[in-house]
Amino acid sequence: MSDAAPDLRRAAWLKQVREWLFVIVAAVFIAMALRTFVVQQFYIAGPSMEVTLFGDDRVLVNKLSYRFGSPSRGDVIVFDRITLNGDTVQHDDLIKRVIGLPGETITIADCVVSINGTVLDEPWLGDQELDSTLEPGLRCGSGDVGPTTMGDNEVFLIGDNRPMSFDSRMFGPVDIDLIVGRAVVVIWPPSSMSTL
Repeated sequence: MSDAAPDLRRAAWLKQVREWLFVIVAAVFIAMALRTFVVQQFYIAGPSMEVTLFGDDRVLVNKLSYRFGSPSRGDVIVFDRITLNGDTVQHDDLIKRVIGLPGETITIADCVVSINGTVLDEPWLGDQELDSTLEPGLRCGSGDVGPTTMGDNEVFLIGDNRPMSFDSRMFGPVDIDLIVGRAVVVIWPPSSMSTL
């Protein structure tokens, strides 16, 4: 009987190790699946979205947002900016705001955005972009954009900090299929936690 006790303890210990290994592997698999298909954290690297987002902020992006719906004007999104550099394809995740939707015509003149001839109300802009006493170059950066019509699967994206943003004013409309997801919440730093 004394020989059976160590065998029982060893079997119980091995069972516990197997259970813990299963839990750890399952947790890693679930975390990877969530990151790949549902939600992902992104780091804000520059000033292009100030005053909404600042450098070093971290946001959570809902990757399911546009699998079941379409982008809306005002959504803050992350998209895959693809650049060809010789034989090399470069992928950069950029964060911008949707202002133009499929089929719409965008015009930007003297920092004023018009959609299908109607001036766009932009409550998300900071004081600098709204200060009409500043010359346009200081308020909105790259200047005017002639009438640009979105295709059936395209959106026009622009940064909230217009003078510091590389966006659709430079590279044109973006295919909706390149959108990674919708930024939904600022998670870092704690003092900046907020929904978007």
